[in-house]
Amino acid sequence: MKEEKKNSKFQIPNSNYHTPVLLKETIDALNIQPNGIYVDCTFGGGGHSKAILEKLGDDGKLIAFDQDEDARKNIPKDPHIIFVPHNFRHLQRFLKLHTINAVDGILADLGVSSHQFDEAGRGFSTRYDAPLDMRMDQRQSLTAADVITNLNEQQLHKIFEQYGEVTNAKTLAKTIVELRNAQSLKSIDAFKQALRGVVKGNPNRYFAQVFQALRIEVNDELGALKEMLQQIPPLLKPGCRAAIITFHSLEDRLVKNFFRRGTFEETEENPFIMSKSVNELKVITKKPIEASDEEMKRNPRARSAKLRVAEKVSSE
Repeated sequence: MKEEKKNSKFQIPNSNYHTPVLLKETIDALNIQPNGIYVDCTFGGGGHSKAILEKLGDDGKLIAFDQDEDARKNIPKDPHIIFVPHNFRHLQRFLKLHTINAVDGILADLGVSSHQFDEAGRGFSTRYDAPLDMRMDQRQSLTAADVITNLNEQQLHKIFEQYGEVTNAKTLAKTIVELRNAQSLKSIDAFKQALRGVVKGNPNRYFAQVFQALRIEVNDELGALKEMLQQIPPLLKPGCRAAIITFHSLEDRLVKNFFRRGTFEETEENPFIMSKSVNELKVITKKPIEASDEEMKRNPRARSAKLRVAEKVSSE
């Protein structure tokens, strides 16, 4: 039975929901031990989780987090998995609820799943007309339409500039504020039609950047990522690893800097201050691991994926 399980590794389960990127690279990087305790912070279609489960023995355990209710349908019938229907920013809290204080590996595959993009009604994709929603956790109240309707010009400018790197973020914010009282911008088509006059360059790319900015704001993605990263050092056992897959430069920069320095603060050398912050993590991937040409052909979403791996430094 174990041999049969072993031979099936790295097959992609439920690829209609979401095809996991850098699957083999990520599983290899985690150095999975059969009796270990592992965390998948972004269960989604269950691809990475199922590959971890295949390597676990009778005493192994996997805790899978996902705030999207749709992910529940992908939970395998396996006694070694515990599903937590919450945001990974609450990592330590829910692990403690399950009497787990330390783990042997942590995985996160950030961003939006293929399922979320393909479900028209969720409002993540520019391809469909739907309400401007973009909530990953539909229990929360804030939607992208609320952001468009209620934030002032300066706040919108900051979001589009910082989270979407939109070229004319200031003009876009100003136009939204001018238009929103005269017409509804609460659906994707209405939003795009109203703003077609301010589009710079390729409209598809432009609105992809705008939607990324709105999605990050709605779901507080960077705030959640920071909180999760800060919980990695105290949770990981010495010699064990965290593997994080990012899809845009904002996420990647946070992961890279935290893995390198153990902090998000820019530290300056000061000869008069003797104390130095201690980084409990050692970078394993000097450069991020990227998808092969073969994987990119098979799964175009893998084009922008970057995998970074860090290891908890032994206390000895």
